[in-house]
Amino acid sequence: MPAPLDEYPIHQTPLPMSRVVSSDKNFYDRSYFNALDTEGDLFLVTGFGVYPNLGVTDAFATVRKGDRQWAVRFSDALEERSLDLAVGGYRIEVLEPLRKLRVVCEGDDAGGLGFDLTWEGTCPAVQEQPHLLTNGLRPQLESSRFAQTGVWSGVLSVDGEDLVVEPDRWMGTRDRSWGIRPVGDPDPAGRLVEQPSEGFWWLYVPLRFAEFSVIVIIQESPDGFRTLNDATRVWNDGRVEQLGWPRVELKYHPGTRRAFAATLHLTAADGSPVTIEVTPRTGIALHVGGGYGGDPEWTHGQWKGRNWVSRSVYDLTDPAIAGRIPFGVSDFSASATCNGAPGAGMFEHASLGRHDPTGFADWSSVAQ
Repeated sequence: MPAPLDEYPIHQTPLPMSRVVSSDKNFYDRSYFNALDTEGDLFLVTGFGVYPNLGVTDAFATVRKGDRQWAVRFSDALEERSLDLAVGGYRIEVLEPLRKLRVVCEGDDAGGLGFDLTWEGTCPAVQEQPHLLTNGLRPQLESSRFAQTGVWSGVLSVDGEDLVVEPDRWMGTRDRSWGIRPVGDPDPAGRLVEQPSEGFWWLYVPLRFAEFSVIVIIQESPDGFRTLNDATRVWNDGRVEQLGWPRVELKYHPGTRRAFAATLHLTAADGSPVTIEVTPRTGIALHVGGGYGGDPEWTHGQWKGRNWVSRSVYDLTDPAIAGRIPFGVSDFSASATCNGAPGAGMFEHASLGRHDPTGFADWSSVAQ
């Protein structure tokens, strides 16, 4: 049957819009947002996704306040592909494409997590380099993505407190991605169990400054070979400038792989140096209630039945929670400078397993 989207001249293949070009169960289409208080320690991460070949749609939100992390998840059957970006008590309203959106998450009577926030981009959305990661010969991740920095306004409710969110204090970053990535229940390992991954190294740093934004993405193999390199400066007036091949210096807390400082050495189009200093602040473990890889409770695209809702509060000092945080990806709100000019944004880093350039020999290695 036709889907509502078939009314619009947006087809990319001979297929109706209810079908995607790949039959891979891992096809996904997702939005991600974060919101950070530049003068405090509150940090929110939220997202919405559809998984056409799994027949599932879901959303999540998680916020860090002190040593606790609140999470809410919604999931339901995907009946049709449409312009309705909603599941359960969660919805995204596109007020002005690529510029202004409203994101609503209904709270609960227990005073947990909820919000009604409006996003406004402060620079144009920029297309990132295609992302490809293979597992043997099969693409494990093959996607397109655009990113943007912006500011937030509205109300955030957490732990029984309603907080006014104002754009002069609250900023954030967002991305929209689609393609192939592991979603839903895991695939059988099959022969690949004989070739376990030696490691994964990833750095994603979108930052906003007064006149421009900088978005850096780096992915490296265990031997340090760079498989994704994207460093872009997006000026507020729409100019886009590539910033060369970043050199990265990370400083880790001893006994961990958690970075407490990072220096990114970039190069402007005229050859002049662009030096960014990043200081991570409040962190959210994306696999603690957020559904990202390694979350034992729920993963994106997993079938949980119709009208499923789950809410949790995690004590990050609990040894059972703290012990698994290092084995997944965490997002951090961050302060930054670019050639001395102040800015803020997000710092996302994962160093799992072997990574020769930083001296990590295996999955148990930590900084000295």
